[in-house]
Amino acid sequence: MAQKPNNKDPRKPKIVRINLSWLYILLLVAIGYMLFAQSGPAPQKIEWPQVKQMILDGDVKEVHFVRNDFSGTVTMQPDKLGKYAGMFASGKVPTRSPHFTFLVSTKFDPEHEFAALNAELPAEAQVKVVMENDPKIWANVLEWILPLVLLVLLWGWMFRGMGRQMGGGGGNGPGGGMNPFNVGKSTGKLADKNKVNVTFKDVAGLYGAKEEVMEIVDFLKNPKKYTALGGKIPKGALLVGPPGTGKTLLAKAVAGEADVPFFSISGSDFVEMFVGVGASRVRDLFAQAKEKAPCIVFIDEIDAVGRARGKNVGFSSNDERENTLNQLLTEMDGFGSNSGVIVLAATNRADILDKALMRAGRFDRQIHVTLPDLNERKEIFQVHLKPLKLSPNFDLDAIAKNTPGFSGADIANVCNEAALTAARRGKSDIDNQDFSDAVDRVVGGIERKKTIMSPEEKRLTAFHEAGHAVAGWLLPGCDPVLKVSIIPRGQALGITWMLPDEKVTLSKAEMMDDMCSLVAGRVAEELVNDGVPCTGALSDFERMTKMAYAMVTYYGMSKKVGNLSFYDATGSYEFTKPYSEKTAELIDAEAKALIDEVTEKTRKILTDNWAGLTQLAELLIDKEVIMADDIEKIFGPKAGKHGEERLRKTEDQAPEDPTHE
Repeated sequence: MAQKPNNKDPRKPKIVRINLSWLYILLLVAIGYMLFAQSGPAPQKIEWPQVKQMILDGDVKEVHFVRNDFSGTVTMQPDKLGKYAGMFASGKVPTRSPHFTFLVSTKFDPEHEFAALNAELPAEAQVKVVMENDPKIWANVLEWILPLVLLVLLWGWMFRGMGRQMGGGGGNGPGGGMNPFNVGKSTGKLADKNKVNVTFKDVAGLYGAKEEVMEIVDFLKNPKKYTALGGKIPKGALLVGPPGTGKTLLAKAVAGEADVPFFSISGSDFVEMFVGVGASRVRDLFAQAKEKAPCIVFIDEIDAVGRARGKNVGFSSNDERENTLNQLLTEMDGFGSNSGVIVLAATNRADILDKALMRAGRFDRQIHVTLPDLNERKEIFQVHLKPLKLSPNFDLDAIAKNTPGFSGADIANVCNEAALTAARRGKSDIDNQDFSDAVDRVVGGIERKKTIMSPEEKRLTAFHEAGHAVAGWLLPGCDPVLKVSIIPRGQALGITWMLPDEKVTLSKAEMMDDMCSLVAGRVAEELVNDGVPCTGALSDFERMTKMAYAMVTYYGMSKKVGNLSFYDATGSYEFTKPYSEKTAELIDAEAKALIDEVTEKTRKILTDNWAGLTQLAELLIDKEVIMADDIEKIFGPKAGKHGEERLRKTEDQAPEDPTHE
């Protein structure tokens, strides 16, 4: 950091710094003086016949006429000013001359006119006439100089703000924010250990990822422990995972735990509109890191600069992002050495990163930060529940089970929404109901209390959601049903909540059961509405169609298509299909056959259990929200491994009339 000059020594010359703000103030003062220098009323404009009469009356002292403008000014006799006070709007005459102005036509002959007027007056009353041409020197000067001055001031103002944004954190020295040439400096921030309050104790869950990152910190703290056996410190680690899983939080914990310098920067900070700026910033960042080695460099959202090269060929002859990536590749593992600098990076789009960036020697490790499981969610909840005032009968296990698939950020949002919900209701503490409502709000959206549904719409919605619930309850491959609601939330008129079993793999039978539960809403609508379909199954059909095509094209679950997978992890199939038109027709036919099979199976299940479905729908119309206990009272325990036997027993019974109410 540069030191300020010491001006207390009389032998040293004093350094005067010019602040650009003072120039703006002086400019405003000068403009204000030019506009308001004259006090009193402005000269009154009159016509030439009035001027002529004033001269003949002996009231005019002097006339100043400009030939090339055909205009003139009139200065009155001091003792005659009061006579013409009524000609001014304010009733007051100007205290300074001129008092009047006039314009004439181009045919006006000033010598002849003024000579004729003075000839009619006595010698002591004749008017002094001054005639000249106005060269307009200042007007010409301002016409050329003023635009240049404004451009210079605008240039200084623009680069002053740009310097603050782009040159403030790159070690630019004093006045770095005012220097436009600091645009190529790195904007990476050096983390101060005393200001980073996050440690590994604050990172709940993420067992494997946390161990990997802690080992990297240990490499830097105790390098001899590993180099004594001939090992080398890893050059980089890539944190990969869905949004909100804690990748940046892990990096903050590294900054809080490490006793080495920690540089943090975002991938988007490298990419600017100026050509060459990104590569220059990469060079400057690693130059600073090498000076402070051993150290850690953290690049958040590296996909902003690390996308695979060659995607935009033909659109630009000089892609700034590719130039920046090339420089990053060179700095991480190029001809020069950067020993002692470990690069941490985070992204949720590892599939689009350049292969050269992902290879060993640059990112030696890929640390997968996945969504938390049940035990990890409990730990994350415990972290976010510390500042909350909870009810004595609060059940942490229940709320952790009701949030499958939630990331750490989602859990933090649920805790905050629960606190806001309890405060909105005037409670003194937060209970499980507040958390349940918070989960509904986060997943389903805000409750639309003012949405008016007709009795027929409410009835169709109730049967639709009851169809989902019955199929999900009776089919063994479906997730357990937690709650069913016909209260409008977000874009949905009703929602059936299911708790995923957090299974790693799914069988074809389980996927077929899930598709049955999706199409069950439409089937129930048709059964109760005389076969007339409605538009409420849009999102269900979208999910079901994607599942059907995934079974055929990705997972090899179609006998006719075979064990083929057209899944594209690299993005190379973006504009082309890796199969023929005949295969495409076969895929369409197989997907439709799967959906038809699922629909018929679902129709038979709902028809065989129509009495229970109708009872559930009527209960839903009455209560609007029902829980798993209500479903269990009607249909018994949830179908498990032996659920198919229970379904076969119901098939032997006489089916109820689906149109019966």
